[in-house]
Amino acid sequence: MTFAPTPIPSRTQFVLEAIKHAILTAQLRPGQALVETELAAQFGVSKTPVREALKTLAGTGLVVMSQYKGATVRLVDAGMAREVYDVRLLLEPEALRRTIACRASLDAAQDALERADSAPDKAERSLANRDFHRALYLSCGNPLLGRMLDEVRDQAALVSTVAWAADPSWEREAAEHREILRLALAADAAGAAAALHDHIASFVRRAFPGDEPAEAHPVPSPLTAG
Repeated sequence: MTFAPTPIPSRTQFVLEAIKHAILTAQLRPGQALVETELAAQFGVSKTPVREALKTLAGTGLVVMSQYKGATVRLVDAGMAREVYDVRLLLEPEALRRTIACRASLDAAQDALERADSAPDKAERSLANRDFHRALYLSCGNPLLGRMLDEVRDQAALVSTVAWAADPSWEREAAEHREILRLALAADAAGAAAALHDHIASFVRRAFPGDEPAEAHPVPSPLTAG
């Protein structure tokens, strides 16, 4: 039996993942300039893969490209947080409901929860939390729904990184994660979806107390064909 060799990431992909990791672990701060020549020297590549990586990150909402200022890490404010979390409120509880209905394995969510609890720092905890939420919706049975949530996942993580810097509330959120998973493992789809909705809504309310409460949206009912 022969095995295919493990593909080697392209230079662009390598740079993209490194910059994304630095943004989502607060090594690169919102508003910070991303200078192509400096990044190219740091990663030992030409400016071309750096430029392509920055364009891709701009498409995912982590980076802002300006004709005059160049590339910068996206700033986070209440408006940006509201938009991202509104999408999550509309889609993520329904995706979890479907994951439970499909009787999909939640082992990945359990593993991510354990990694978050034992994380040595907030950077690793943030990454584990992202994996926890993704594990709840990835097996929902609708790949398009999963991809739509993936598209806002990085922006949601950026909001969390900024919010945690002001209010390190991860212990409260970890308890909420455990309750969501408990309900999901008990096959309580309605209860788990409601708990997830409250978890998402209360986070943005706490992080941006002057904003309109995101929890004004009711828990979405199962989607039906239009």
